[in-house]
Amino acid sequence: MKNELDPGLPRHVAVVMDGNGRWAERRGLPRLAGHQAGYRAVKTLVREAGRRGIRHLTLFAFSSENWGRPADEVAALMALFLKALRREVADLHRHGIRLDFIGDRDKLSLPLRRIMEDAQRLTAANEGLMLHVAVSYGGRWDMVNAAKRLAVATARGDLDPRSIDERTLAAQFTLGAVPDPDLFIRTGGEYRISNFLLWNLAYTELYFTETLWPDFDKRAFSAALSDFAGRQRQFGQVSAARFVDYA
Repeated sequence: MKNELDPGLPRHVAVVMDGNGRWAERRGLPRLAGHQAGYRAVKTLVREAGRRGIRHLTLFAFSSENWGRPADEVAALMALFLKALRREVADLHRHGIRLDFIGDRDKLSLPLRRIMEDAQRLTAANEGLMLHVAVSYGGRWDMVNAAKRLAVATARGDLDPRSIDERTLAAQFTLGAVPDPDLFIRTGGEYRISNFLLWNLAYTELYFTETLWPDFDKRAFSAALSDFAGRQRQFGQVSAARFVDYA
């Protein structure tokens, strides 16, 4: 679906929200203060993405590797996430935003899983921005599960393995039903994708910024979108106008 407000904007933006801890440390604050400030930045981005007419926004909220952080920090993050959902879901619904959660929910608490399920049901019919929140998510986990689903279908006789192609596999990923991200943004000055949407980012435009996540405001988002608008996407090909035969 083409962006209805500005055809030059990406349909789907994926974001690694990095730098909360460093933001807090530079101010002599506990790391939790950085995560709380990061939560406010999420609200700004969601509001701005919806206003601009972006169709899909995927946020890397908590990775499968983040479970290895200190237990007290993990507990604080989970509590903050639960509190944020309880506070924000009704408002997101009022603004026509549809919520979708991706990732391995087995490690999440029962109250958190229930509110995630309730939020998805409540907003399922909304037609505005679709907000995908990756929680306990890893790109390799996503790949393994996609392969398992195809293996089960093959073992049952529902799928001829010779018919498996790129499209068949792509449909098994957690975001298989939506367009791949056009733009990937990572804040915090790190230059890697950190096991995020490994399949889906194959031809995504990558944008890295030194800005720490709590400071990523409307102006910073506009800079990322402007950078994207200036790129010519080739998808491994080349336009006829740029081809020169040197033979």
